[in-house]
Amino acid sequence: MSAKRRDAEGRPQTAHSWESLVERQIREAMEAGAFQDLPHQGERLPIEDDSAAGEWAMAHRMLKNAGAAPPWIESDKEARRLLAELDAMRARAARVSAVSRDRLRRDHAELVRSVNRAIERVNAEAPTERQHRRPLDAAAEGERLERAFDSR
Repeated sequence: MSAKRRDAEGRPQTAHSWESLVERQIREAMEAGAFQDLPHQGERLPIEDDSAAGEWAMAHRMLKNAGAAPPWIESDKEARRLLAELDAMRARAARVSAVSRDRLRRDHAELVRSVNRAIERVNAEAPTERQHRRPLDAAAEGERLERAFDSR
């Protein structure tokens, strides 16, 4: 519907609505060929399956399109990064001298604690138990490191 107003002499005037302005801009862009090289032209747009997200599907899609993620996913990324760092530390263990082993043991124990803190954060923020991670057993991780020392 157009906006109606009166000029200084009281004659009715009709202004263009925002809708007609938008339609005109789209038409001009189409005539200029702005939409010629778009992906999926003439095809159905692919729709991602967000059925696992349930009622949060739209919010997750908006966050993804904005380059962001829900807090629990960001926390899980951090936990995975720390777990990869722990794996890399164990891989280095076979090449560490006997003198440096005590320092690596301390660094390893601190990293295991950091991983468990990150896992606690994920478990506190994740919406369901399906996204939870199991905390690391510090003693079992220490044994894995010792086995890595002996794998020369």
